[in-house]
Amino acid sequence: MAPKIVEGFKRGRGRPSVFDREAALEKAMTLFWERGYQGTSFDELIHAMGISASSFYNSFGSKEELYCEATQSYLASSGRWFYGILNDESTDARTAFSRLFAATAEEYTRGDHPPGCMVALACTQTPPALESIREVMIEHRAFSEGTMAERLRKGIADGDVPGDIDVDMLAAYFSAVARGLAGQARDGASREKLAEIGRLAMRAWPAGKAKRRSTPAKSKGRA
Repeated sequence: MAPKIVEGFKRGRGRPSVFDREAALEKAMTLFWERGYQGTSFDELIHAMGISASSFYNSFGSKEELYCEATQSYLASSGRWFYGILNDESTDARTAFSRLFAATAEEYTRGDHPPGCMVALACTQTPPALESIREVMIEHRAFSEGTMAERLRKGIADGDVPGDIDVDMLAAYFSAVARGLAGQARDGASREKLAEIGRLAMRAWPAGKAKRRSTPAKSKGRA
């Protein structure tokens, strides 16, 4: 898809400036990811995005609206590997979660973007005026945890996860580990350390035997 080119207006005389909106959004996302919502000032945003204040308001509305849009952009990108691994029909549930933790260790320490996750630790402490943003981040985190729970339920239905486990609690545990990995990455932990934490987390996998789905017996036909 071709980038959307937007006209913005410079202060004073001169022709309107033109900028790549998607590129500006990417720069804003990286800055928010690195510094958080409250740690990113308006002046830092427009400087990083290379646009004027009027262009900012004309194209993005407000800092809060930009943050929500930047978060959606981040989720669209990270969702490709997160949901892609969990929804891979060729793997059983245990393999899917094992691969998920390995991929998390890799993605959180890639080096071509800020470490960790933009959403996992975002807006956990905010003033009352930012409660709406905090609620949005809580919803995003809950959705990821819910996706983990759904994958476990699918595993039960497929017969590769014991049916007597507490699905929601195990999903909450795996989600908590993933958020912990984000914190470790932000503090400079190595990829190897994150991967080992993920392998330790997989020891919590239920040890009971799963009930395989029975296949209907073939009826004997006439010779």
